[in-house]
Amino acid sequence: MIFANFAIGIPTMMLCLILQVTFTYCGVRYAVRCARAPDAGLLLGIRALLIAMVIMMLGNFLQIMLWGALFSSLGEFEEFYEAVYHSAVNFTSLGYGDVVMTKQRKLLGPLEALNGVVMLGMSGAALVTILQHLTRRQMQAGKRQGQAADDVG
Repeated sequence: MIFANFAIGIPTMMLCLILQVTFTYCGVRYAVRCARAPDAGLLLGIRALLIAMVIMMLGNFLQIMLWGALFSSLGEFEEFYEAVYHSAVNFTSLGYGDVVMTKQRKLLGPLEALNGVVMLGMSGAALVTILQHLTRRQMQAGKRQGQAADDVG
């Protein structure tokens, strides 16, 4: 039973990593492009950060749906909604425990939770990186404006 769950869970985790890297890359790339704009002020930076967050959360939501589809295909849940709900509880490590899988597939829950912690951590790290980049750009723009004012004066 343990090997069978790992044989199902590990490839699913790898697929989730591919999804997360793809969505994170798109979100970070979008934010960096926005920061390069000549009129990139604070509001544009905040907007870029928000859009990047939404892009990454879409990636997380797709992963939750993927795990839910897996649980449904294994016959763990009759309703897809219930499978996705259970998946979201696992992925976020919330762990309500109100819906559980059969004994044969219970190990997939902690595997998804581990996967979710890593993927949500990746999203958080990417958002911090974007924020650092935006902050650095704002500070550089401020220094340039200060130097231009000194040159004029």
